Amino acid sequence: MAPQREWFEKDYYEELGVAPDASEKEITRAYRKLAKQHHPDANSGDAAAEERFKEISSAHDVLGDAEKRKEYDEVRAMVASGAGPGSFGGDGSFGGFGPGNVRFENVGDLGDLGGIFGNLFGGGRGSGRRPRGGAVGPQRGHDIETELHLDFLDAVHGVTTAVNITSEATCHVCNGSGAKPGTVPDVCPTCHGSGSVAVDQGPFSFSQVCPTCGGRGSIVKDKCKNCKGRGIEVRPRTVKVRIPAGVDAGQRIRVKGRGTPGTNGGPPGDLYVVVHVAPHPVFARSGKWDLTVKVPITVPEAALGAQVKVPTLGAPVTVKVPPGTQSGKTVRVRGRGIPRASADPGALLVTFDVVVPTELDDGARKIFEELSAALPGNPREHLGV
Repeated sequence: MAPQREWFEKDYYEELGVAPDASEKEITRAYRKLAKQHHPDANSGDAAAEERFKEISSAHDVLGDAEKRKEYDEVRAMVASGAGPGSFGGDGSFGGFGPGNVRFENVGDLGDLGGIFGNLFGGGRGSGRRPRGGAVGPQRGHDIETELHLDFLDAVHGVTTAVNITSEATCHVCNGSGAKPGTVPDVCPTCHGSGSVAVDQGPFSFSQVCPTCGGRGSIVKDKCKNCKGRGIEVRPRTVKVRIPAGVDAGQRIRVKGRGTPGTNGGPPGDLYVVVHVAPHPVFARSGKWDLTVKVPITVPEAALGAQVKVPTLGAPVTVKVPPGTQSGKTVRVRGRGIPRASADPGALLVTFDVVVPTELDDGARKIFEELSAALPGNPREHLGV
């Protein structure tokens, strides 16, 4: 993503209430907390909360992406050193030089800095900068996030489900055109529908966003009353989500293009679904592909050894209990864990739990007394007591 002029003016770390050296997890945690607090669903009719939600989403859109965050940090470092949009000519030239003398997009040896300044001020093709006159050009929609609670087995096997969200979406009345139903936008007379115009600068020529239509390529004269010509409205919508097998709690599933709509012909953002998995009464997970299960065994089975039935995701299997098994011993059953498409399933880790009877009748008590007398040695001898 090309650095934006707004990066000079906005401190996204402050927006999310985190330090500049915050970890990815800390940024995500702060975003989720603020997004939940200011979400339109929780603040119906509150314009201030809706605007704050947009600001939070914009901040996370940058800081939540490693590449964007790196570029943003470089821009903020220039701000801290005193550089900024006011240090350079509004047309992209170095301060102190006249318009058209040296432009950032024409300097090939500045490396990353040349690309950053060119995007911010010079505006080569597709730079996404904000040219004079207020035109902003195509803007990508925001990424948004929601939560999904899954049953344990659905998370293990994978499932296609749906999430309900309330966010900006394409206007259902005008289908995003911004025009009143029954009318169509007019082709922009300046750019003739291309959304950009060519500008000659001495020996150089570059393209910039059309100042008349803002990059849309069209002009809306009769605006849609529902969205007031924006082509975007805030409304509930349902999005289908495919959850892959083996998804774990806390994992984020990306649904491409289902975030908020882009503006002026820009692409939509993405939807991120944070998964929460309910516990299972029998199984738990160890790592991504292994399952765990606790299996009770009797004292005689632990002492003498046995063959016991153990539950799995499919049919039960028989597992050998070695003689002298201690409580807590774990055996590995290959191929009985979580299935995966490109490899063998994980393993089932079976932990034996020796169950000592709490009530004995006279016959059972006599047997245990005889057993106690027959067993040699003191198991606590090494303790010196």
